[in-house]
Amino acid sequence: MARAIWSGTVNFGLVTIPIQLFTAVRPNELRFHFLHDRDGGRLSTVRVCDICGKNVAWENVVRGFEYEKGKHVVLTDEDFKRVDVEATQSIDITEFVETSEIDPMLFDTPYYLVPEKKGRHAYALLRDVLAKGTKVGIARVVLRTREHLAAVRPHGNALILELMHFADELVGQEGLDLPAKSEKASAGEVKSATMLIDAMAATFDFAAFKDTYREELTALIEARARGQTVEARTAKPRPATNVIDLREVLDESLAQTRKSRPAAAHAPRRAPAYRRASR
Repeated sequence: MARAIWSGTVNFGLVTIPIQLFTAVRPNELRFHFLHDRDGGRLSTVRVCDICGKNVAWENVVRGFEYEKGKHVVLTDEDFKRVDVEATQSIDITEFVETSEIDPMLFDTPYYLVPEKKGRHAYALLRDVLAKGTKVGIARVVLRTREHLAAVRPHGNALILELMHFADELVGQEGLDLPAKSEKASAGEVKSATMLIDAMAATFDFAAFKDTYREELTALIEARARGQTVEARTAKPRPATNVIDLREVLDESLAQTRKSRPAAAHAPRRAPAYRRASR
């Protein structure tokens, strides 16, 4: 059975819902150790000072912020405690906003909110009311000594707490070499691209997408563990589309798509109700 990583309350107005927080994602990354290529021994992390060149024990390690190149302000544990935000064990919803007003790039990590017995009725009320509309709750919560911005939204039978980035954490587009809005495509290219997108339209089924890299890497590891050899595959990058032939490439792509996909497979369908309500 899953274990709660945090417990507290969800508050909006004068309503208080006792809840527990459960992880909603489980990364499936493969973890590797660094080994000595000669004898296979595991390598340990060594802390070496770049001035004296000596190994440094943990008791001699302090934390410093580099405010200028090569210049640091050293902070002690007492300094960090002095600015610690108060852990109120509560998720305080300060406002409800339209989902469409939130830049999707702000969303980060989702967690399940599970009600305690006393809060089940209020929990269901909040979930069902949010599911009927297009608003999400914007809240502040302290987790592991850090304050987070978060969204409270419905997802199936659950309420989700989705941690968000603060605005100043997003990197702007300034300085990126992007095509300007004035670089317009021809009417024919727009028509062909629109038809191709419509032909490739489908209802999103996230379960149909697999982490093929992880699966193949796991198969390679298992084969190596059995003493088997695995032939290497070489992937050739596709050449960039020639701008001169873009309309022709689009029309050819459309023809191939229509030939390879039956009409029912790419006909746009309405998303399930719980997905429409969740974002």
